[in-house]
Amino acid sequence: MKILVTGVKGQLGYDVVNELEKRGHQAVGVDIQEMDITDKPFVDAVLNHERPDGVIHCAAWTAVDAAEEEANKEKVRQVNVTGTANIAAACRDLNCKLLYLSTDYVFDGQGETPWQPDCQDYKPLNVYGQTKLEGEQAVRDALDKYFIVRIAWVFGKNGKNFIRTMLNIGKTHDRITVVNDQIGTPTYTFDLARLLVDMIETDRYGVYHATNEGGYISWYQFACEIFRQAAELGHEAYSPAHLTVVPVTTAEYGLSKAARPFNSRLDKSKLTEKGFAPLPTWQDALHRYLQEIQV
Repeated sequence: MKILVTGVKGQLGYDVVNELEKRGHQAVGVDIQEMDITDKPFVDAVLNHERPDGVIHCAAWTAVDAAEEEANKEKVRQVNVTGTANIAAACRDLNCKLLYLSTDYVFDGQGETPWQPDCQDYKPLNVYGQTKLEGEQAVRDALDKYFIVRIAWVFGKNGKNFIRTMLNIGKTHDRITVVNDQIGTPTYTFDLARLLVDMIETDRYGVYHATNEGGYISWYQFACEIFRQAAELGHEAYSPAHLTVVPVTTAEYGLSKAARPFNSRLDKSKLTEKGFAPLPTWQDALHRYLQEIQV
């Protein structure tokens, strides 16, 4: 198969291209230089030239707090909504399948019940979530042959993420605070890429949720496990003797311009129901990731 991947310079796009090539597919990775998704004629020209069997659309505006700034709101909409609509229309014209990456931020993040993929009680808390939801709708409106995959708490080798932030702060501080009332599950792009390629190889279309297995945790619990595993790998600076991690509420932590969901629990049972292999546990993914980045 020939698959076009947007956002190839990001954490996920990078791993998706590698996974496609590993399986012998022809991967065409593009970023803004090769295809500005907000420019419809540009999108049409690239897709008509490449004529892929499918598109995995990883490109997005993901800077959640920056999206709240008045000067950025139209740019965010152009990327997450208009850009997605442009790609969906081009896929419709070429009769090729589209896999769109979305987020738990399409929900309001309240309660403790895991969100179901087919739940339509959408109440985004911020600009990022609203525009990703409108991107989902653009895909649904244009196509029948689509996958929408909602993910959360993403980390990968090729970019910034929570793990790298914690490791950097932990090197220079002996006490850090991390929120303990936002609950979800991490998603390792290396593992997710395998699933996305599994999907694009099929016609089992629909809306899915995908994160690593291993249970729901808070950011505080995630941070504690990051430092525990890093210390186990021989980095004494991250051990409890040198670093104290303090749980705080979102209200106590403050700082964020964008409201964050308290409940990022995603129900992933539809994956196995539709014959897809679930991702490994997040604890195992973290272990592999720390070795990959050679902490």
